[in-house]
Amino acid sequence: MLTQEIGTYLAARRAVGFDLTCTERHLQAFARFAAARGDSHVRSVTAIAWAAQAVSPYQRSRRLKNVRLFALYVRANDPRHEIPPGQVFGSPPTTGRLPHIFSSEDLKRILLEAGRLGPAGSLRPHTYQTLFGLLASCGLRVSEALALRFDDVTADGLVIRKAKFRKSRLVPMHPSTGAALEQYLVRRRRVLPHLDHIFVSYRCRPLDYTGAFLVFQAILRKLGIRRCGYPGARLHDLRHTLAVRALEECPASDVSSRALALSTYLGHSRIAHTYWYLHVTPQLMTGIADACQAQTNWGMP
Repeated sequence: MLTQEIGTYLAARRAVGFDLTCTERHLQAFARFAAARGDSHVRSVTAIAWAAQAVSPYQRSRRLKNVRLFALYVRANDPRHEIPPGQVFGSPPTTGRLPHIFSSEDLKRILLEAGRLGPAGSLRPHTYQTLFGLLASCGLRVSEALALRFDDVTADGLVIRKAKFRKSRLVPMHPSTGAALEQYLVRRRRVLPHLDHIFVSYRCRPLDYTGAFLVFQAILRKLGIRRCGYPGARLHDLRHTLAVRALEECPASDVSSRALALSTYLGHSRIAHTYWYLHVTPQLMTGIADACQAQTNWGMP
């Protein structure tokens, strides 16, 4: 019963633009957990027990929040559903952890190491080298890059179709990026010509996030690239790196116009999501502080 109601709930929210990939995974897992306990309706004790299985306080809170929102929806038609309390595991942080910003040298080493992957003579090293390079140079979301098809590569750039928030956009590429991608596509078209996904796995399937993540982490471990005192860098940090470097290269007085252009390029739904990058590196913060002080002291000798 919960499975059917979950499908209705997800369809209703997706109709207004939500993606809900993670939410769907959570709710389906909760439905299986509840069914194993003999529950046909949402029960607070079951929701809390399921959420408590997550490894971190953030994940526990996020799991419970997803079930709670679902319960609020289905209870409107069936009061037998209970609404779990919202603060059992505390409030989730309003912002994610600070990203790892790769140096130019780190990016070169990552791409070189990706190009050395085996098996020798296979498409695999070219696939990962191109994927990581595209993420770092175009700032794509990982899901956007993995969803690319041959028709999405145009003379004007990459067409990102219905990405996060159901928004599509055109992402221009630097000529060197376009040339590297075209070189890969020449090889790619010789392998699995019937499959139109640009990035494919060694098992002849569309490349998924887990496969790309595991390879990326293995490369970082081999190169000794890690964050002191923090969990390891993520694939998504390649996107963060591009955003931060783009803002670092502009004068502090031009941050607003650069941030607006960058927001469109990255596909952010709100400019505030782009301004978040301003506190990521000391260089950005120092530049902003200097600009603010210059304006404050404009009339002083």
